[in-house]
Amino acid sequence: MDPPRAPGLPTRLSNRLVLLMAVATGAIVANLYYSQPLLHEVSRSFGVGTAATSLVVTCTQIGYALGLLLVVPLGDLRPRRSLVVGVFVLCAAFLVLAAAAPTLWLFELASVAIGCASVAGQVMLPFAADLAEPGRQGRIVARIMTGLLLGILLARTVAGLVAQLAGWRTIYWVSCVLMVLFALVLRRSLPGEAERPHLPYRHLVVSSVRFLASEPVLRRRAWAGGTEFAAFSVLWTSLAFLLSGPPYHYSRAIIGLFGLAGVAGVTMANVAGRLADNEKTRVTTTVSALVLTGSFAILALGKTELVALVVGILVLDVGTQGVQITNQAIIYRIRPEARSRINSAYMVCYFAGGALGSLAAGLVMSAAGWDGICWLGGGFGVLLVAGALLEHVRPIALPGPERLAPAS
Repeated sequence: MDPPRAPGLPTRLSNRLVLLMAVATGAIVANLYYSQPLLHEVSRSFGVGTAATSLVVTCTQIGYALGLLLVVPLGDLRPRRSLVVGVFVLCAAFLVLAAAAPTLWLFELASVAIGCASVAGQVMLPFAADLAEPGRQGRIVARIMTGLLLGILLARTVAGLVAQLAGWRTIYWVSCVLMVLFALVLRRSLPGEAERPHLPYRHLVVSSVRFLASEPVLRRRAWAGGTEFAAFSVLWTSLAFLLSGPPYHYSRAIIGLFGLAGVAGVTMANVAGRLADNEKTRVTTTVSALVLTGSFAILALGKTELVALVVGILVLDVGTQGVQITNQAIIYRIRPEARSRINSAYMVCYFAGGALGSLAAGLVMSAAGWDGICWLGGGFGVLLVAGALLEHVRPIALPGPERLAPAS
């Protein structure tokens, strides 16, 4: 059953608190994406090639996956307010290391640490699901995810503009200050929680992995999330290299502005949240998967056509958010008393897919250019569509909003 609430814990989420959680989630997840529009400049700064520089994105995603596996499960054991605040403070410290790194290997090490400490939003998402009224979890999750999506999109734009004005390292100093400010505000604003049954830390981590074996719905949604984010990462890991070379030759600021092309995904996040609350999850997943896969045909034309490139980015982000919001609305119903661990298991698979996509994109961009990137992204999309179609051929009963499950 749902975990007990502490005395004084609000029975519903206020709009102000939802907004704060959404903005904070966007701010901390943005740290994963600041490097993407700057990869060309990072490459020049450290005097290394495309493949080596692309590892910065992979390192950040690997770090995030580690944080999901090792930090997020603590949300089922410790008060999530103090956990969130502590993670924000740690993230600020690691951002200082990245800003001052004199070599690529140290910058990549700092990127792993930043990724690991950027999981606070994944602690707040199940926290918000706990606080949400029955039947509104999809919409509440969608609002928090809207903040996350805006953080992802605006990260690239802001990083490009800041780098143009003050160099690529400056964005890490700016983000450090933001993390400290959010830590202070969240410490005052997030509600307390009731005591939870004590579970050994090892059990928390191991049970997160075991949920993948015991919950078929989680396995399928983890496959969808991993393949979706792999395709998404293929584009954004390689886009800066396309835009900095012929025929575009764009500056860092202009490259960063391309993040705004995906703002339509924000609208899709809220639509998908409402559809999830209305039990339209299979159709939403299938249509979104097809949209994502088809976007790479449009992006292929973007090699030399700017309009096609912008439209392809927009379509890709719409498909991505349709899959992701639907996935998270479903997984939070599986084990209400273990939402942090369920989220941990799902997001580890999600970012493992993203890391694979980033790694493959760096290698393919060096060997086969933009054409190879579009084939690679489309290939991940085909895997996503295959998983979505399996839901129609061999359906599994999805958990309803009121499902109760024994503690594990």
